[in-house]
Amino acid sequence: MKIGIYGYGNLGKGVECAIKQNSDVELVAVFTRRDPATVKILTPEAEVVKTDRVLEYKDKIDVMIICGGSATDLPEMTPELAKNFNVIDSFDTHAKIPEHFANVNKTATENGNIALISAGWDPGMFSVNRLMASAILPAGKDYTFWGRGVSQGHSDAIRRIDGVLDARQYTCPVEEAMNKVRAGENPELTTREKHTRECFVVAEEGADLERIKNEIVTMPNYFADYDTTVTFISQEELNLNHKGIPHGGSVIRTGVTGKDGENKQVIEYKLTLDSNPEFTASVILCYARAIYKMKSRGITGCKTVFDVAPADLSAIPYEEMLAHML
Repeated sequence: MKIGIYGYGNLGKGVECAIKQNSDVELVAVFTRRDPATVKILTPEAEVVKTDRVLEYKDKIDVMIICGGSATDLPEMTPELAKNFNVIDSFDTHAKIPEHFANVNKTATENGNIALISAGWDPGMFSVNRLMASAILPAGKDYTFWGRGVSQGHSDAIRRIDGVLDARQYTCPVEEAMNKVRAGENPELTTREKHTRECFVVAEEGADLERIKNEIVTMPNYFADYDTTVTFISQEELNLNHKGIPHGGSVIRTGVTGKDGENKQVIEYKLTLDSNPEFTASVILCYARAIYKMKSRGITGCKTVFDVAPADLSAIPYEEMLAHML
């Protein structure tokens, strides 16, 4: 399977690393908006190409993995690239997924290509597990807890505050709330009761720390609805102790079975990730394999993780799956 990587930030680099772990996959080219001469990749046989030359590779790439941001990049890139390539992205603005799906489905279908949007872990693997658990336990309730992990969007929001040089923000699940859910108590939980936020901030010398702290904890849509702690540290400490991008979380479904609902049942799917973008990249690559197989069967249009059979994700022969995994 011949792959193109469109965008070479943290996610694009993660995809290249994932390709090296899969013997049935080959990286053809990395497409970048930067000067290609300034972009150093790990695969010497692959090319680094300016994005405006992408159509030259129309017949050389089986699946284009689009590694842009959900806010402004993917809503434009994915439907446009779906005109000429089979594509996959990690669009994660949950509220706008139906709109994005419709836009991508239109161009992919009109041009006879296949696309898959919103691959990753949430949306993605968490979505699959929410759907499966709700089907198994219809008399039940879903809970999703994120963290402890770095939120790149929230960290960026802090860095935009006047007087802030750098920052990392961690989303942290409330253990007491998770324990109640795991015990099958089905608690009604507010946003504040499910997660806290920890902020580590490097401020400019002489900056008003109280003002910065107040701007963080009162920021609507980011911190105002959470119990938030702000700790000011040096750049050296941040570089030493907060340089990674870990994340993870749990999807939990609690339900009941039996004649009178007398038996409690709990389903939990948990991730603990040292590198959020590298794990996301690994999920994207196996779903790229799936749509490559699906396209070979004549399937076109936009798909999601809900449409993919698990066997299509793997390079392992079906007979081996039966013998060793079923």
